[in-house]
Amino acid sequence: MRIRAQVAMVMNLDKCIGCHTCSVTCKQTWTNRDGTEYVWFNNVETKPGIGYPKGYEDQEKWKGGWKLDSHGRLQLRSGGRLKRLSRIFANPDLPTIDDYYEPATFDKDILVNAPAGRTDTPVKQPYSQLTGEPMSVVWGANWEDSLGGATGLDDPNLRAVSDKVKFEFEKTFMFYLPRICEHCLNPACVSACPSGAMYKREQDGIVLVDEDRCRGWRMCVSACPYKKVYVNHATGKAEKCTFCFPRLEAGQPTICSETCVGRLRYLGIVWYDEDAVLAAASVPESELLDAQRSAFLDPFDPAIQQAARDAGHPEEWIEAAQRSPVWKLISEYRIALPLHPEYRTLPMVWYVPPLSPVLDAAGAAGRDDTDADDIFHTIDDLRIPVEYLASLFTAGDTAVAGGVLMKLAAMRSYMRARTLDGSVAQELLDGIGMTGEQVEAMYRLLAIAKYDERYVIPAAHARDAAALEAQAAAQTDCSLDCEGGPGMSDFHLPQQPTRRRLPINPIRGRS
Repeated sequence: MRIRAQVAMVMNLDKCIGCHTCSVTCKQTWTNRDGTEYVWFNNVETKPGIGYPKGYEDQEKWKGGWKLDSHGRLQLRSGGRLKRLSRIFANPDLPTIDDYYEPATFDKDILVNAPAGRTDTPVKQPYSQLTGEPMSVVWGANWEDSLGGATGLDDPNLRAVSDKVKFEFEKTFMFYLPRICEHCLNPACVSACPSGAMYKREQDGIVLVDEDRCRGWRMCVSACPYKKVYVNHATGKAEKCTFCFPRLEAGQPTICSETCVGRLRYLGIVWYDEDAVLAAASVPESELLDAQRSAFLDPFDPAIQQAARDAGHPEEWIEAAQRSPVWKLISEYRIALPLHPEYRTLPMVWYVPPLSPVLDAAGAAGRDDTDADDIFHTIDDLRIPVEYLASLFTAGDTAVAGGVLMKLAAMRSYMRARTLDGSVAQELLDGIGMTGEQVEAMYRLLAIAKYDERYVIPAAHARDAAALEAQAAAQTDCSLDCEGGPGMSDFHLPQQPTRRRLPINPIRGRS
């Protein structure tokens, strides 16, 4: 057994209001500069919807992630090493700028300098930030915001449930899905990189890019099934979410977590067995969720604690793993689920699925909203179909997705009864196999947890400080610590329209 620590995140989708604050603060922190105009390390999608880039979940088209070959062995969907090398100069599985969106800017001088006597209203003309030419804005990273299925029929997740889900106005459903890099245990981007520039940090599992070694082959973009690796068109280098590792090393949460209005994000440490990763990613599709959970190690097990000490992990990290909200939500309460486990990357950003107003739905159906059987039967009639959630989080297993929703519904009903008359709904507890103390602890974590309960991140250990500083100085620790990276350029608001500054778009070629 090789014990490793992984910084992981869980998002409670019931609390996301789609305000995009996380996206904006991430953009201002990491990608507010030339070459990254179209890049969003964090974006919030409306589901159902085709997402950003368009249709990124369609792996039949993009060939991202892993699959099992005819012998049951793990293989990249993009092909073996020889196949990838044969296409290194002409990779056909890359999204174009139209699949993302062409970023625009505006010549605001038209408004500021408009003559006072004009009888018409001056209008800002959008200009492409890539070519500098006039353009029409027809798509964007959050173009589907709150549309509730207007483009949902093109959502790959609806293929299996399209007969049941009808987009009639009164039946339309939607929810928000924030996305960042998954910092997977079995990252396809790392395996696909021909130059070895993509790597997974040994101390905390964060996946980064060594800019000095990156040659811009873009195989990492193809291999990532979540399409969370981007190419800076000004530098030709790959860039991606860094999990805000400089903040984590100081014991602070990621910027998206810190600024989240809904307080839906949880950060913590998870121990896992590195030797179990390959086996966990190679099981049949129906077993992937349990296999990944089985790779996680119990931080309260004395044998695991001693193994962590023997591996050189600081005592503070062992204590942080025991207080980790991520461990509780994934392995103790078992209500957090990974995004598309069928990609076999073993993602480490998990989600608590959204639960429709189940008590209201039970009442509307003439059922007793205090009866366990009535509540559990209502799960199948909720506005957000269980089949759709299963296609996102459990590789189509509706029993697992429904079981999570039942736990969340039982928690709501139990806490409601406790608040109203102090009663204990024992049949609800029996139905989900939890004690009253566990349900109340789960409620506290999901609903009213304080700052230090949501973010349990140990600061970089003192003895590692010198090594971390040396890595940063050598530019091998940060995917963006390079010319043109954050803080490395004299970024300022241009006096002239951006169209005069960026005449070349390497994504499309020269204009």
